[in-house]
Amino acid sequence: MNIPFDIVKGKGHIIFSPPQSAADVDQVKEFIPEESVPYVGEALKRLRNEVVGNEGVVLGFVGAPFTLSSYVIEGVSSKNFTHIKILGFSQPKVRFLTFKHLVQTFSDVCFFLQVLHALLQKFTTSMITYIRYQADSGAQAVQIFDSWATELSPVDFEELSLPYLKQIVEAVKQTHPNLPLILYASGSGGLLKRLARNGVDVVSLDLTVDMAEGRDRLGRDIAVQGNVDPGVLFGSKEFITRRIQDTVEKSGREKHILNLRHGIKVGTPEENVAHFFEVAQGIRY
Repeated sequence: MNIPFDIVKGKGHIIFSPPQSAADVDQVKEFIPEESVPYVGEALKRLRNEVVGNEGVVLGFVGAPFTLSSYVIEGVSSKNFTHIKILGFSQPKVRFLTFKHLVQTFSDVCFFLQVLHALLQKFTTSMITYIRYQADSGAQAVQIFDSWATELSPVDFEELSLPYLKQIVEAVKQTHPNLPLILYASGSGGLLKRLARNGVDVVSLDLTVDMAEGRDRLGRDIAVQGNVDPGVLFGSKEFITRRIQDTVEKSGREKHILNLRHGIKVGTPEENVAHFFEVAQGIRY
């Protein structure tokens, strides 16, 4: 997308010139997956050919517009997300004395917001294209990761994330109505009901949300995913079994995809990973 970056060992991603102006955003290109990541489509096709019947499901994934914008505008790994909030919230000093100055100041405020929203829109359009590309290549469900959306207050989430998620879901459903879409946001307890308001088929719960409480707050019409703490896999097999059973029971035994929060931790004993799958696949209702 014409955003030069690198991955540096011990530091993570580095964006060389984080966009800060309308001119910078104009230089960001919409994503064409066939040109930029043809290997993703090839990998999905090979995986789909490997899956026989209902033995497995091929999953795709994309980043959500706000999370992608956060990475790009912050430039490096961030704990406070200061730069994207400055870009989104900053207002010039109020210095008007006449109507002309008032209009100019209002225009400046709109400019700040338009820069961020323009970038969010470019990522939105690009992710719609990318989801469709993955589905056409063999993905049978796609998960959208809005990992950093929970750095926003509820009112700001409704301004800077939710509308773009809705746009993605609505556009994808027009062309791929039967493609299940899953949404995950880390630390999502405070935004849980809002996460379900964009039309996704599945809301993924992180480990900060009790499965039973999450179910109550979301209702039974939407599916849930999660939410065993990956640290549990460092425990005994008996302990792992109990946690799996507890999660399944609290899910209500319907519309539930069992998984580990954000993935497996480095150093997890492989035999415990195998046990997790064996117990999960052995559950019968």
